Amino acid sequence: MSRHIYFCGSIRGGRQDADLYARIIKQLQSFGTVLTEHVGNKEHKDWDTLDEKFIHDRDLEWLQKSDVVVAEVTQPSLGVGYEIGRAVAWNKKILCLFRPSSGKNLSAMIRGIHNDSSWIVKDYEEEQVPEILKEYFAKV
Repeated sequence: MSRHIYFCGSIRGGRQDADLYARIIKQLQSFGTVLTEHVGNKEHKDWDTLDEKFIHDRDLEWLQKSDVVVAEVTQPSLGVGYEIGRAVAWNKKILCLFRPSSGKNLSAMIRGIHNDSSWIVKDYEEEQVPEILKEYFAKV
């Protein structure tokens, strides 16, 4: 059985990191099926053309189906925060990735979920992603 991975990244909150998301998603594909590949596609415009209720319900269905959630949380996003909150409520395993070099501060509500087991928050630089993912997925 393939592992289902739900990747979160900012869409309406800002697409500055879309290329980074695409590179992370590509690496995640070696650990399972990424249900939300579109998050890394700069040209994808679902969020502009699809009904918002449809997007909400579809994404929550994918989130429920997922075995693990990986969220890039450097770019603040209400949607990503909502997805993480739902994932916590559903007891999903979560890995949050944050780049301190961005000069931004990570919300205490995200950093505060870190518990060293099921909810991990990692500060990182992009070159560290392969090792972080390898280490993380060896434990889940």
